[in-house]
Amino acid sequence: MATTSNLRNPPADVTPADTSFFGHPRGLATLFFTEMWERFSYYGMRALLILFMTHKLAEGGLGFDKAKAGDIYGMYTAMVYLLCLGGGWVADRITGQRRAVLIGGILIAAGEFCLATPGEAWFYLGLVFLMMGTGMLKGNVSTIVGQLYAKKDPRRDSGFSLFYMGINTGALLSSIVCPLIGEKVSFRLGFAVAGLAMLAGLVQYVLGGRHLGMAGLHTVSSGDVELDRRRKQTATRALSTGLGAFALFGLLGATGIIPVTAAALSAVLGWVLLGISVAVFSWMIFSGSWSPEERKRSAAILVLFIASLLFWGSFEQAGSSLNLFADVNTDRNILKWVFPAGWFQFVQPIFVVVLAPVFAWIWLRLSRRDADPSSPAKFSMALLFAGLGFAVLIPAARLIAASATPEAVKVSMWWLILTYFLQTLGELCLSPVGLSAMSKLAPDRAAGFIMGIWFLSTAIGNWLAGKAASMYDALPLPRLFGFVAWPTIAAAVILALLIRPTVRLMSGVR
Repeated sequence: MATTSNLRNPPADVTPADTSFFGHPRGLATLFFTEMWERFSYYGMRALLILFMTHKLAEGGLGFDKAKAGDIYGMYTAMVYLLCLGGGWVADRITGQRRAVLIGGILIAAGEFCLATPGEAWFYLGLVFLMMGTGMLKGNVSTIVGQLYAKKDPRRDSGFSLFYMGINTGALLSSIVCPLIGEKVSFRLGFAVAGLAMLAGLVQYVLGGRHLGMAGLHTVSSGDVELDRRRKQTATRALSTGLGAFALFGLLGATGIIPVTAAALSAVLGWVLLGISVAVFSWMIFSGSWSPEERKRSAAILVLFIASLLFWGSFEQAGSSLNLFADVNTDRNILKWVFPAGWFQFVQPIFVVVLAPVFAWIWLRLSRRDADPSSPAKFSMALLFAGLGFAVLIPAARLIAASATPEAVKVSMWWLILTYFLQTLGELCLSPVGLSAMSKLAPDRAAGFIMGIWFLSTAIGNWLAGKAASMYDALPLPRLFGFVAWPTIAAAVILALLIRPTVRLMSGVR
């Protein structure tokens, strides 16, 4: 039995001699550029999404009010990451990570082209395709990165930092190109450009697949061929049933048989996210199907999970409330030319591209000296930077709130730039570190599932970011930004006090 399992799930590490991509396996380059183009597509679309919804019909938008747009934005971005949990399950049981990434890329490209097609129905269909496609691709491509390295390969954290640089290279390019085209020419043309980028990523992925070795090629095996076949059949039936139920609900909602509002769906999604989180961690920590060490590590994952969702609830407002702040209340004049509000979306990627190699070098040097901060310590720093990022905006928000006509007040762009700088420091302390930690804490038999849990925290954070945007007109800006800043800073302090107990739960993983 063990022999069969090893044949179907060979060790995914590339030999240590493979250092052809800046000291890392050549397969990392394939995944780097796949994720770069996928993130070009995602962030290019995200930079336009809430602006497209809130701009008037005469301006090429959909004419939604900010409350409705915020709820839709939060639901979309939350579902994008929530479905990573399902995408990891599908990859583990049905397709393998490699094929899941390919399917996801095809769905993403189709979704972008739907958004480029006139008609509100096409808009909603495009969002569905994008949710499903990103759910299939995002977590699984990160899982394959982890499989390129042996469990104790010291290059792993550095490799994820380089991979994260690819993410932000795509985000940087798209945040320049898509808002310029979308806001100055046509929103729909901007979405079409994002779709073409995803197609470029797919071509690169297929052509570079030979460099991945056996990583992500097979589904998880129990070692029993017949048992694996039955599990795959059961999983396929469950997936088909779920997709059918979702399609039926969408049809009933589209025809008006079931009355649906953005606010109601957002509220339901919030409870669903909470319910899934409670159910998943209850099963992992208390179920007898996990070993004692795995249960301890699951408790550590829970601590990191909570820190992560709070961080992303702050960070992901770049595309929601902070994007509205840039559009409505920020002076964007340069030599009498008003640059696109979406251009602020490339500030963070610039900082990441510049700083990611520095952070990768710092973590690697510290690890060689056994002085590398633990993952919980890095998460605590991330929360502190995220909270400070919103705290520095409060004085600018007070200037706006003090005016009789707040929408007429334009503050300096340097407020947002400082916020994005602080948030980027937090991002580099948390995001690549979190990806690496999940790949190390996860049992081999549930690697995709655990990566999906990581993205579940991002889903909740995005839902929170959407709720903040939906309250943009309802709350004074100083109060809105304060509601984000102070709880995040408090969470950083609490996590700092929990560093040692959490490290003990991680059972040797840092």
